[in-house]
Amino acid sequence: MKSFSEEYLNKIRITPQLLNLTSALSEYKGKEALYARQSRDVLEKLVEQAKVESVESSNRIEGINVKHDRVVDIVEQQSTPRNRPEEEVAGYRDALKYIHENYKAVPVSLNTISMFHQFLYKYTSQSGGEFKWEDNLIVDRLKDGSTRVRFQPPPAGQTYLYVEGLVNAYQFVSKQRNFSPLVLIPLFILDYLCIHPFQDGNGRTARLLCLLLLYHAGYKVGKYISLERIIEQSKETYYETLERSSQGWHEQKHDIEPWLHYFYGVLIAAYKELESRVGVVREEKSKTEQIRTYVNKAVIPFSISDIEQACPNISRDMIRVVLRELRDADAIYSTGKGRGAKWIKK
Repeated sequence: MKSFSEEYLNKIRITPQLLNLTSALSEYKGKEALYARQSRDVLEKLVEQAKVESVESSNRIEGINVKHDRVVDIVEQQSTPRNRPEEEVAGYRDALKYIHENYKAVPVSLNTISMFHQFLYKYTSQSGGEFKWEDNLIVDRLKDGSTRVRFQPPPAGQTYLYVEGLVNAYQFVSKQRNFSPLVLIPLFILDYLCIHPFQDGNGRTARLLCLLLLYHAGYKVGKYISLERIIEQSKETYYETLERSSQGWHEQKHDIEPWLHYFYGVLIAAYKELESRVGVVREEKSKTEQIRTYVNKAVIPFSISDIEQACPNISRDMIRVVLRELRDADAIYSTGKGRGAKWIKK
């Protein structure tokens, strides 16, 4: 579509700053397999947390507000939806689950776009998956209640042709391998949002498509860290950047650079958070190993103070936790209570 014409693609220039960002993302991508091998338990917990945050944030961006406790119950399927907002929360939950479990077999296609939209309204009386039947506008709602037109999408009657053209163009250019997925994915999302193919639910569908495309390209950070939450936290910049990069879109004169900067910034933030979260747990594990190593090498009774002196980077509370674990495993026993108590290895 507009961003995928040969003329437009040839005009795209990756600045040194953008190149640094894409290089960093490639390095982070390379670490994902390492995380999966060394921090499996941690990642499983992050997946569950990310599901809740993604469902909550992606809907809240569109003004669909549900109490956090209810979102958790619905995402964990501990409760059924009680009203329309909760029904849409359940729909996004199912869409995320489908992508996480089936992304390898889900192509970029008209049917996939329609299916994702159907998910959003799966539990509501509204039917999903049908392209808009009347022209729509992308507007900002101002504090005084008025609206400002930010972008005018193509006419409703041309929606099918535009979406079909976008899908075909993306598939064609992707197979050429002349462009990095890190360029093509944000182009696809921008074009999709400019086409605005549905009467409602375009933003949420775009975020689902983004997750799918990143999965296809091997960037799985959205499984562990909620990209939707990061977007919500920078919502004003998100909308401002989209507006800047959509100006002149109809004439293929739009400037993609602001959108690329924002898009890469979201991914970088997600990867940094992932690295931080995995790193914290790794540090705790290494501290546990330090304590266990000390105990294994001990030949005389020892106290918590002895371990503190040998491992000054470890807190007393953590030492107690590990000693209790070893005691419960019948590996050590205590000769007394209080600060002067001694521990003996069995």
